[in-house]
Amino acid sequence: MNIAFFLLPKQDVVCFTQDTTLRQTLERMEYHRYTAVPIINEDGGYAGTVTEGDLLWYIKSRTDLTLDQTNKVKLLDVPLRINNKSVRIDSNMNDLISLAKVQNFVPVVDDMNRFIGIVRRSEIIDYCQKIIMEQHNILQDQ
Repeated sequence: MNIAFFLLPKQDVVCFTQDTTLRQTLERMEYHRYTAVPIINEDGGYAGTVTEGDLLWYIKSRTDLTLDQTNKVKLLDVPLRINNKSVRIDSNMNDLISLAKVQNFVPVVDDMNRFIGIVRRSEIIDYCQKIIMEQHNILQDQ
Protein backbone atom coordinates (compact mmCIF):
# COMPACT_ATOMS: atom_id res chain seq x y z
CA MET A 1 0.00 0.00 0.00
CA ASN A 2 1.33 3.43 -0.96
CA ILE A 3 1.32 5.89 1.94
CA ALA A 4 0.14 8.66 -0.39
CA PHE A 5 -3.29 7.03 -0.05
CA PHE A 6 -3.39 8.20 3.59
CA LEU A 7 -1.87 11.65 3.06
CA LEU A 8 -3.67 14.73 4.35
CA PRO A 9 -2.11 17.36 2.05
CA LYS A 10 -0.25 20.38 3.39
CA GLN A 11 -3.00 22.81 2.37
CA ASP A 12 -5.40 20.95 4.70
CA VAL A 13 -2.98 20.83 7.64
CA VAL A 14 -2.65 23.50 10.32
CA CYS A 15 1.07 24.12 10.56
CA PHE A 16 3.36 26.85 11.83
CA THR A 17 6.56 28.43 10.59
CA GLN A 18 9.53 28.88 12.87
CA ASP A 19 8.74 32.63 12.90
CA THR A 20 5.24 32.10 14.29
CA THR A 21 5.00 33.74 17.70
CA LEU A 22 4.30 31.88 20.89
CA ARG A 23 1.04 33.82 21.24
CA GLN A 24 -0.12 32.89 17.71
CA THR A 25 0.79 29.27 18.38
CA LEU A 26 -1.18 29.15 21.63
CA GLU A 27 -4.22 30.79 20.08
CA ARG A 28 -4.32 28.62 16.95
CA MET A 29 -3.76 25.40 18.89
CA GLU A 30 -6.55 26.39 21.28
CA TYR A 31 -8.90 27.32 18.42
CA HIS A 32 -8.32 24.05 16.54
CA ARG A 33 -8.04 22.01 19.76
CA TYR A 34 -4.78 20.43 18.61
CA THR A 35 -2.22 19.03 21.00
CA ALA A 36 0.59 18.89 18.43
CA VAL A 37 1.25 20.79 15.19
CA PRO A 38 4.02 20.48 12.57
CA ILE A 39 6.56 23.29 12.14
CA ILE A 40 7.85 24.23 8.68
CA ASN A 41 11.22 25.92 8.10
CA GLU A 42 11.88 28.77 5.66
CA ASP A 43 12.70 26.29 2.86
CA GLY A 44 9.36 24.50 3.25
CA GLY A 45 10.95 21.55 5.01
CA TYR A 46 9.67 19.80 8.09
CA ALA A 47 11.42 21.33 11.14
CA GLY A 48 9.68 19.47 13.97
CA THR A 49 6.44 19.20 15.87
CA VAL A 50 5.44 21.56 18.67
CA THR A 51 3.26 20.14 21.42
CA GLU A 52 1.22 21.64 24.22
CA GLY A 53 3.83 20.26 26.59
CA ASP A 54 6.63 22.13 24.79
CA LEU A 55 4.72 25.37 25.20
CA LEU A 56 3.86 24.67 28.82
CA TRP A 57 7.45 23.83 29.80
CA TYR A 58 8.76 26.90 27.98
CA ILE A 59 6.31 29.22 29.74
CA LYS A 60 7.01 27.54 33.11
CA SER A 61 10.76 28.09 32.68
CA ARG A 62 10.24 31.79 31.91
CA THR A 63 8.67 33.10 35.11
CA ASP A 64 9.11 36.69 33.88
CA LEU A 65 7.11 36.04 30.68
CA THR A 66 3.76 37.86 30.45
CA LEU A 67 1.00 37.11 27.97
CA ASP A 68 1.83 40.34 26.12
CA GLN A 69 5.46 39.26 25.79
CA THR A 70 4.46 36.02 24.07
CA ASN A 71 4.02 38.14 20.92
CA LYS A 72 7.80 38.63 20.87
CA VAL A 73 8.84 35.00 21.33
CA LYS A 74 9.31 33.02 18.10
CA LEU A 75 8.52 29.33 17.90
CA LEU A 76 12.15 28.85 16.88
CA ASP A 77 13.10 29.80 20.46
CA VAL A 78 10.86 27.14 22.07
CA PRO A 79 12.75 23.87 22.70
CA LEU A 80 10.99 20.77 21.39
CA ARG A 81 11.14 17.92 23.92
CA ILE A 82 10.53 15.15 21.40
CA ASN A 83 12.05 14.74 17.97
CA ASN A 84 9.06 13.58 15.93
CA LYS A 85 10.34 11.98 12.75
CA SER A 86 8.99 12.35 9.24
CA VAL A 87 8.80 9.83 6.41
CA ARG A 88 9.37 10.28 2.72
CA ILE A 89 6.38 9.88 0.44
CA ASP A 90 7.97 6.74 -1.05
CA SER A 91 8.38 5.05 2.37
CA ASN A 92 6.67 1.77 3.11
CA MET A 93 3.80 1.05 5.49
CA ASN A 94 6.12 -0.54 8.08
CA ASP A 95 8.00 2.77 8.44
CA LEU A 96 4.72 4.62 8.79
CA ILE A 97 3.27 2.22 11.36
CA SER A 98 6.39 2.19 13.51
CA LEU A 99 6.32 6.00 13.79
CA ALA A 100 2.57 6.14 14.33
CA LYS A 101 2.99 4.04 17.47
CA VAL A 102 4.71 6.98 19.19
CA GLN A 103 3.40 10.04 17.30
CA ASN A 104 -0.14 11.45 16.89
CA PHE A 105 0.61 11.99 13.23
CA VAL A 106 3.49 11.31 10.87
CA PRO A 107 4.78 14.23 8.80
CA VAL A 108 5.47 13.36 5.17
CA VAL A 109 8.15 14.97 3.00
CA ASP A 110 8.97 14.75 -0.70
CA ASP A 111 12.31 13.74 -2.22
CA MET A 112 13.61 17.30 -1.60
CA ASN A 113 12.62 17.05 2.11
CA ARG A 114 9.83 19.59 1.69
CA PHE A 115 6.79 19.10 3.90
CA ILE A 116 3.84 17.84 1.85
CA GLY A 117 1.37 16.75 4.53
CA ILE A 118 0.68 14.33 7.35
CA VAL A 119 -0.73 10.90 7.95
CA ARG A 120 -2.89 10.74 11.07
CA ARG A 121 -2.52 7.84 13.45
CA SER A 122 -6.28 7.26 13.29
CA GLU A 123 -6.06 6.62 9.53
CA ILE A 124 -3.36 4.02 10.10
CA ILE A 125 -5.37 2.33 12.85
CA ASP A 126 -8.43 2.23 10.57
CA TYR A 127 -6.30 0.64 7.83
CA CYS A 128 -4.92 -1.99 10.23
CA GLN A 129 -8.40 -2.71 11.57
CA LYS A 130 -9.67 -3.25 8.02
CA ILE A 131 -6.83 -5.71 7.29
CA ILE A 132 -7.50 -7.60 10.53
CA MET A 133 -11.23 -7.80 9.82
CA GLU A 134 -10.63 -9.01 6.27
CA GLN A 135 -8.25 -11.72 7.51
CA HIS A 136 -10.73 -12.68 10.24
CA ASN A 137 -13.52 -13.02 7.66
CA ILE A 138 -11.30 -15.13 5.39
CA LEU A 139 -10.50 -17.46 8.28
CA GLN A 140 -14.20 -17.76 9.18
CA ASP A 141 -15.08 -18.62 5.58
CA GLN A 142 -12.57 -21.48 5.45
